[in-house]
Amino acid sequence: MKHAPRIPYRLLLACGAVIALPLAALSAPQNIGGRMSPEEIAAANTPYDGRFTFVRVKFTASTESGTYYGGRTRGRRGRGVDYKWDHDYPRAETHLAKILEGLTLIDPAVEGGNIILQGEPDLFRYPWAYLCEPGFWTATDEEMENLRNYLLKGGFLVVDDFSGSDWTNFEMQMQRLLPELHMVRLDETSPVFHAFFDISDLSALSGGYRSRGGPPTYYGVFEDDDPGKRLMVIVNYNNDIGDFWEWSDMAYTPIELSNEAYKLGVNYIMYSMTH
Repeated sequence: MKHAPRIPYRLLLACGAVIALPLAALSAPQNIGGRMSPEEIAAANTPYDGRFTFVRVKFTASTESGTYYGGRTRGRRGRGVDYKWDHDYPRAETHLAKILEGLTLIDPAVEGGNIILQGEPDLFRYPWAYLCEPGFWTATDEEMENLRNYLLKGGFLVVDDFSGSDWTNFEMQMQRLLPELHMVRLDETSPVFHAFFDISDLSALSGGYRSRGGPPTYYGVFEDDDPGKRLMVIVNYNNDIGDFWEWSDMAYTPIELSNEAYKLGVNYIMYSMTH
């Protein structure tokens, strides 16, 4: 199967301004995360040096949960469910880091993101983490405790790339992670949607090819269960903004949709760095 032809990339962002990013600036390696051994993952991670680094949370995927099609669990590119955590790696993180570098005063690591096990102490070095495909998310009690402490001590978690019945497993795991807190549906007035770009329409990605199981819906988990306090977790349900980041330099989706996904990503990072 041939890929769609590459096209010059134009990112249309704030206030009608046009920011042109050459295709070469967004080029990134192909997805390799699921085929990497623990040793290879460690070697591929960017050494900690204080810069903002995209952190991807690695977990053991369940074969008993997630969305089923015709009785068979979804698996990326025929590899089963063992690697659900690595969807869009490493292109999504590389592309988003380069957008962040070009638009903000943050000095991100643009060499690539880091993969960190949810139970590793190294997670505490980074203020922002990304977890995808939570329909297949599992964790031991020790791993949940580590992730919980990370969030309570100031960490910010983005949950992405799930839809439909994936919610069942995700909600169950969240009740283990933060049993005393609740998920609150967010609207356009939430400060996270105005941390850098003013996002006034959360339905903008409804026409995206990753809008599955219904319109995209955003939920938040707040410190002390108080929406007036710090947002700790943001949930992109019926959505997959990582997919838009990954393929933004290809002709797969309209540029306008990739723009909206980048706005969300930049806002999430800026919020996490300032709250």
